[in-house]
Amino acid sequence: MVKAIRIHETGGPEVMKWEEVELGSPGSGEARVRHTAVGLNYIDVYFRTGLYPAPLPTGLGMEGAGVIEELGPDTDGFKVGERVAYAGRPTGAYAEERIMPVEGLIILPDSIDDQTAAAMMLQGMTTEYLLQRTYQVKKGDTILFHAAAGGVGLFACQWAKHIGATMIGTVGTDEKGELAKAHGCTHVINYRKEDFQKRVMEITDGKGVLVVYDAIGKDTIMGSLDSLSPRGLMVSFGNASGPVTNFDLGVL
Repeated sequence: MVKAIRIHETGGPEVMKWEEVELGSPGSGEARVRHTAVGLNYIDVYFRTGLYPAPLPTGLGMEGAGVIEELGPDTDGFKVGERVAYAGRPTGAYAEERIMPVEGLIILPDSIDDQTAAAMMLQGMTTEYLLQRTYQVKKGDTILFHAAAGGVGLFACQWAKHIGATMIGTVGTDEKGELAKAHGCTHVINYRKEDFQKRVMEITDGKGVLVVYDAIGKDTIMGSLDSLSPRGLMVSFGNASGPVTNFDLGVL
C-alpha cells in the first residue's frame, strides 16, 4: 500500500483526501516510480473542480520525478534505480509511488535535479508546442500572451526573447509585471489598470498581433480576438476564468 491524494467528488481543496491505495506490480511496458518531487499545475484545479470531467474517484497531478523501483516486461532501455520524470496523463502524480507506462518516462541527466524536472516538464512542453508547433514564432514577430507571469507564461517570456520576438504579456499585478519583464517579456499590461486590447493596438501602431495565446478563457476571449491582426491566429489553451460558451461565429 502507498499513500496518494485522491478525490471522490469535485469541489474545493477540501475534497482532496490523503488515502492508502493498492498499487500492485507493473505490467508489460510499465514501471513503478517512487516520487521524489511532484509538479503542481493549474490544470490540476480544473480536474478537482470538475471543469475537466474525470471518472471518480481519481488521483490528481500530471507531472513528477522519481526513481524506478520495479519494471514490468518489455521495458528495454530502462533500469531499476534510474532517475526519471514525466508529464501528462494519466492523472495521479500526487502520490508516494505510482505505475507509469515507460513510453511516457524520460531518463534524467545528472545536470537536472528532481525538483527542477518535476516543475518544468508540463509547462516547458506546453510552451514548446505553443510557440513552435501551434504557431511557429519567428524573429521579429509580435505576440500577445495572457498570464505572462504564470508557469507557462514565464517559459514563454524566455522563449520569445531567445527567438527575437516581441512579446506583449498581460498580468494581474504590478509585481507580476516586474517578474514577467525580468524573464524577457517586452511589454507588460496590467489588465486591472488598463484595457489590454487598446494597449496592444497602441504598441503595434494599430496593426494587432500575429497570434494570441490565451489560457484565461471567458474573460479575455473578445479582447483577444480584437487584438489580432487580419488573419491572425487565436490559440486557446485553458479556461482559468471559465469556459467560453455560446460563442457567435459571426464575431469572426
